[in-house]
Amino acid sequence: MSAPAIAEVADPVVAGPAAEPSPAPRSRLHRPMPSSGLRGWIGPLLVTLLAGLIRLPHLGRPDAIVFDETYYAKDALALLRFGSERQVIEGADEVILARDAPWRDLDIFTDAPAFVVHPPLGKWVIATGEWAFGMTPFGWRFAVAVVGTLSVLMTARIIRRLTRSDLVGTVAGLLVALDGLHIVMSRTALLDITLMAFVLAAFGLLLLDRDAVRRAADRRADTPVHGAGPRLGWRPWRIAAGVALGLACGVKWSGLWYVAAFGLLTVAWDVQLRRSLGVARPFRAVARRDVLPAFASIVPVALAVYVATWSGWLLTDGGYDRDWAATNPGGLPFLPDALRSLVAYHQAAWRFHVGLESAHAYQSSAWSWPFMARPTSFAFEREGLGCGPDCRSAVLAVGNPVLWWAGLLALGHSAWRAVAGRDWRSAALLVGYLAGWVPWLVFHQRTIFTFYAIVLVPFLAGMVAMSLGRLPGGQDASPTRRRVGLLAAGAVLLAVVAAAWYLMPIWTGGELLQQQWRLRMWLPTWV
Repeated sequence: MSAPAIAEVADPVVAGPAAEPSPAPRSRLHRPMPSSGLRGWIGPLLVTLLAGLIRLPHLGRPDAIVFDETYYAKDALALLRFGSERQVIEGADEVILARDAPWRDLDIFTDAPAFVVHPPLGKWVIATGEWAFGMTPFGWRFAVAVVGTLSVLMTARIIRRLTRSDLVGTVAGLLVALDGLHIVMSRTALLDITLMAFVLAAFGLLLLDRDAVRRAADRRADTPVHGAGPRLGWRPWRIAAGVALGLACGVKWSGLWYVAAFGLLTVAWDVQLRRSLGVARPFRAVARRDVLPAFASIVPVALAVYVATWSGWLLTDGGYDRDWAATNPGGLPFLPDALRSLVAYHQAAWRFHVGLESAHAYQSSAWSWPFMARPTSFAFEREGLGCGPDCRSAVLAVGNPVLWWAGLLALGHSAWRAVAGRDWRSAALLVGYLAGWVPWLVFHQRTIFTFYAIVLVPFLAGMVAMSLGRLPGGQDASPTRRRVGLLAAGAVLLAVVAAAWYLMPIWTGGELLQQQWRLRMWLPTWV
């Protein structure tokens, strides 16, 4: 892995004093991609194929309703049939697993609406698999597995664009493809992998926006800059990012943290751009020219998209508290009754979220997530297995330890690069990582789980891939440094592959003898 893969694309946008500015040369604003056509797709497609081969086979294993699938698989079916969630009968799990009826006729619901505390979009994703393949473990996991597999392709292409390196992008995709937390969440009908995919899409769309405005600025490189500098014009990629962020919030409310973080990130990039164009007071210029358009492109767009994800609840009559406004006049009179009822529903859901403190055997502090100290056990069976009474089958949502523990070093390296080296790429990945982690540190008393960290995986993989790309040194590095650096980077990747191969049975519900299972419990807190 060659250092120029990253070193040659250092972006001087952040360099140079604000005093006595001068117009930047064309190449300083926008760097070309490292390749075009099929060449830039070969590596990402290969690691995506690998990801699919891991995530899609034996998707119906375990043949059971795993962890919170007991909520989301049923809610998804209710959305398909009624447009909103319904309460289920006692013994619904047994009826589902008996498979005596197609999903259209499955009689597991009462007429009473269900109070649910997560928006519906992630459940609609699950519902597409149930619609196509039935109310079976394979059916309710299929669409999530497809989203997880495609997110590997997204990671590889996005990190490639970020670093202008085919190799670094492919390595980042490979790291996601071989991460255990990502594998488990791709093979389980929960909401978090879909949240991660929309957050990642928003990040990629903002990168496209960044490139587009810099290309436009390059075309005006010879034009004198006056005052606040040029207007940056129509920015459809940033509006698309607002759509993606609204969809993320439509899966889980934690997408809100990315609305704020990515909104600030795109404004910071505009400050960098105006400084590089020679604007004497770039912060003041951005405040005048760019802050309001950035806000309008992201916040109202995300809000409108978020409300649209509730269409099933809004357009049908059976949702929980759907007619609340009819019996509660007053308050927000400018809103239609349906939206007033939706606001009241959200207030009730918020009270539930902030008050959730019930103990759980696998809850974990957010401080422990980067260490993968207390992963979540999704399934554990020891009866009726094929390898005898000493047999175990487990699904443990633990990240690839080599990736996550190497990621601790990559986090420090990225922070140093962002601050000391003024590297905007490292800073961008840090924003993506911290926005999904730091807010949970505040909710230390709430019942939370390590698998919430799935949204960090693409950003972590990007930082590790970039750090590996730096190991051989720069273009002027000695042959010894380059050789040792390449061997070290290769050793880390080989260790990731070896750990993935060894731990695959506990990620996919494979059958192991008890001693084999215990050998894979690398930390006592994993049990």
